[in-house]
This record gives sequence, C-alpha cells and structure tokens, in this order.
Amino acid sequence: MKPSDTLNLQAEYDNSAKVANSASLVAGWLARAAAFRASHAHAELDLPYGPTPRQAMDIFWPGEARDGPVAMFIHGGYWQRLDRSAVSHFAAGVNAHGMAMALPSYDLCPQVSMAALVEQLRGAAAFLHRRLGRRFLVSGHSAGGHLTAMVLATDWTARGLPADMTPSGIAISGLFDLPPLLHTTIADPLGLDEAEARRLSPLFLPPPAARLHATVGGDEGAEYERQSRSIAEAWGGTWDSAPGLNHFTIAEQLEHPDSALVRRMVET
Repeated sequence: MKPSDTLNLQAEYDNSAKVANSASLVAGWLARAAAFRASHAHAELDLPYGPTPRQAMDIFWPGEARDGPVAMFIHGGYWQRLDRSAVSHFAAGVNAHGMAMALPSYDLCPQVSMAALVEQLRGAAAFLHRRLGRRFLVSGHSAGGHLTAMVLATDWTARGLPADMTPSGIAISGLFDLPPLLHTTIADPLGLDEAEARRLSPLFLPPPAARLHATVGGDEGAEYERQSRSIAEAWGGTWDSAPGLNHFTIAEQLEHPDSALVRRMVET
C-alpha cells in the first residue's frame, strides 16, 4: 500500500508543525522524566551496552524483585533527536503492574548511519537478554516504533541467542515504510537513498515469527495510519487507532497504569 498521490508528505510527517504545542509537550516530558528518575527507588542507571557514551540504558524496576516481566522501550525523535532521559517517566504505567522497563539511548543520525543505529539497538536487546536471562517485550514510539520492528526482525540464532528472545512488540506511531520520508526535509540528516530506505524498511522484510501490534493516534493523519495498517497486514499482526490522540499524546498514555496501551503491554 503506497501513499496517496494527493498527500503533502512534508505536512503528513512533520509532527512538530502538525501539533501546535509539540514543543511544550516535549518540555513537559523532560521535566516529568527528571522527576521520575529522581524519585524512583529501584532504578539501574547508565548501564553501558556498547562503546559510545550514548549506548547505555536505564532499567526501572517496580520494586526490589528482579524476576518479573520486562519491556524494552525505544525512544523516538526521527533517529536524530532525544535520548532516554526524555522518556524515563514512560515506565510509570507498566511499573504499576509489576513490569520493569529498560530504556536505551543510541547514537543519532547523521553522526552514524541508520544501519549502524539499527545494529546498536540489536546490541541493546542482546545486552538486556544476557543481563536478565529472559525474553522481553520490545516497544517504541515513532522512530522507536521502526526500531522495535527491526529488532523483532532480527535473526537471533545467528547471533548465538534464543530465536524467541523478543517474542512480541508494540510499535506506537511507528514508521515501517521509509521511502516516503525521502520526499521530506525530515530525511535530510538520514543519508538514505531509495535502495537503503527500502532495505531498512520493516515493511519490505520477511515477516518474523514475533508478534507485532501497531497503534497510532486517531489525530495523526492518513500516512501514520497507513504505516501502522500496512505493517500489520504485511506481518500478520494487529493494529488500532486511538481516537483523539496525536503523535505526542499517544505516547503519554504510557504514564497511566489504567490506559489501554499499558494494559496491552502488560498482557502481551
């Protein structure tokens, strides 16, 4: 399924312009994330999983125990902005249900290629498995939704790891078909041509055994809905649209233990 020829792709994908108060929403994330880190009694911070400073993760445990379910959450920012410190508070919802959340940062484009960035997240997942010795849910928002799908599509056995290490994932407002981005200014720092954009698009990869659910805000527009619907159809997964939520407020549902998104995460 391709984008409609009548769509303005720049307008479809420029979330900062589409959501008038996006800057204040992200500023709120930073403040709430810092407060969450400062008050959380059961956090492991700054765990290095790779050689560069940004290749590190935080794990927020729900309590003293270390044997419960775990989700890895990958932040967004169009592969070129933000880090885990902006989304620490997104662990609050699943923590309330006894699930831990691991949040990795990663190097950004254009300092590294997107292919290298994908490999970093695979390395983060491998590190988490080796540290905890268990399977875990993979999730992510926006560019993190793309990276979630790329992690799920990994052949773990080729890396000496269990085939079902990442059995399921939830992609929030994810991007799975990258070539349309080449028609926007968003792609300028990414250094992609058409062939590389297709190679790094989950939509064009063989469907993995892992289960993927894609969710998108009802106010995000036709292209974001198409992205989620297309990957669900191609991979035999599921998708839904959350009425009244935009690209930023849908991610904020992770803060709320009683939200439909958190319930899906803890039940997956």
